[in-house]
Amino acid sequence: MIDEKIVPAGQVDPAYLDRGIFFGDGVYEVVRSYNGKIFALDEHLRRFAASLAAVGIAKVDSDIVRKRVLQAFSDAQIPNAKIYFHVTRGSQPRNHLPDANVPPNFFLTVSELDDDADVKRNGIAVSTHPDWRWKRCDIKSLNLLPNVLARMDAAKKGCDEAIFVDDNGLITEGAGSAFFAIFDQALRTSPLTANILPSITREFVIKAARNIGMLVQAESFTPTEAAKADELFIAVTTKDIVPVVRFDDKPIGQAKPGNSTKRLAEEFRSFT
Repeated sequence: MIDEKIVPAGQVDPAYLDRGIFFGDGVYEVVRSYNGKIFALDEHLRRFAASLAAVGIAKVDSDIVRKRVLQAFSDAQIPNAKIYFHVTRGSQPRNHLPDANVPPNFFLTVSELDDDADVKRNGIAVSTHPDWRWKRCDIKSLNLLPNVLARMDAAKKGCDEAIFVDDNGLITEGAGSAFFAIFDQALRTSPLTANILPSITREFVIKAARNIGMLVQAESFTPTEAAKADELFIAVTTKDIVPVVRFDDKPIGQAKPGNSTKRLAEEFRSFT
């Protein structure tokens, strides 16, 4: 049954049988453009290929994916765009064990990015949330229900992002972003392990920090420590660097974006 319509099994549109719907069985990427130029596409495609390999989805040609991304972006004619694409293992009747011969499905959208100038100027509030996600967060899979629930919880608290805390009481990352703290002019972020997504934007933030002579520390920290940081910020493909001015309802610094975060944002712009 689809809504109120009874459909014979052999006539069901394959779109309804996508393993991404049944199991979240797929991986995705999000890239963005600045003024008509896609940023860090090579890095995103490398991560995409790594995620596909990690979950065993074959028969996906990275060169074809690149051509599709570039063609869709060219056709859309949106200078500052968000480009989302995913590959699922394919469509078949629901069975935990996939058919080895099922062809993968590809989906892509291009949409205009909002102007986040006010958000970057004024900063955002965040709140902590238990990390309920599965234990291979380094794979950019479609299993995002815990992220959705965490973001909904943050919204109820009047916050723009949720910051995950693991079973050891340590911050991992945001529900949809990398998370950074600045202590005594040093940049600190959690080390890359299986519970951290290797964010492309995170990579460029670290490059920006080193370019301006800032010490970078790959070291985990607790929510209590984060609340005492000089500055906090998140980093995400669609918004790059966004200052955090409130953390679990506590002001950070002077409750406004700090100078080090602004310097990092300026250096990040040199990449774009």
